[in-house]
Amino acid sequence: MKIKLKLLIQLFFLALLVSSCVSREKITYFQGDLEAVNELAERYEATIQPDDLLAITVYARDEAATRIFNQESNTTPTASAGNANLRRLSYLVDKEGYIEFPVLGRVKLGGMSRNEAIEYMKGLLTEEIIDPGVAINILNFRITVLGEVNNPGTFQLENEKITIMEALGKAQDLTINGERKNVLVIREVDGTRNYYRIDLTSNEVFDSPVYYLSQNDIVYVEPNQNKRNLSSPVIRDVSFVISIASFLLTLILLITR
Repeated sequence: MKIKLKLLIQLFFLALLVSSCVSREKITYFQGDLEAVNELAERYEATIQPDDLLAITVYARDEAATRIFNQESNTTPTASAGNANLRRLSYLVDKEGYIEFPVLGRVKLGGMSRNEAIEYMKGLLTEEIIDPGVAINILNFRITVLGEVNNPGTFQLENEKITIMEALGKAQDLTINGERKNVLVIREVDGTRNYYRIDLTSNEVFDSPVYYLSQNDIVYVEPNQNKRNLSSPVIRDVSFVISIASFLLTLILLITR
């Protein structure tokens, strides 16, 4: 009798242990042959969008000629400590993609990459300055990571290039309960909200259009099936019953010794 009870209890706890384990395939990133993955798109550049806040600095050999374009402001939002353009007048991109720039007036930069915008501005400025140079930075480049990560939140970035893996790294990685095969990225382009799904366990993540994130992208990691099951009232009730049964089995074993 005692042997049978011991065997039942051992099998019971073994079943619980097996059911609570998470397989390697569910939590390991980039499964498969990494040598077959295409080279990363180093040519990626962020595109200037409405509501972007741009810091634009004009420079030339004749510094005096650039002063009218490099006006300073005490109200420029803080981008990061030590930013050389911190006190430069910032330019808000309107809904149509335009900024208001000194002397030049309304200039459309929306839809351009940063390098394209720089070349375009240099072309406009050649009529005002000899051999002008231009530097452009997006001051409010940020992404948001939510859901089953260890440090969810909105992250302000100092540059305009970040991968989804780097974003998850800033959020201190997924929790053990994060669904790695169905991560959602929400991206708004020209007022249209687009949704993308990424499988982090597949090498195909490198070829995804949202592998490189754009400003204001939202990354959402939904709970996996184990977490959803634990959140279910039915499963919580079953777990309670299992706990009671475990206690009773242990009590029976002690009594029959």
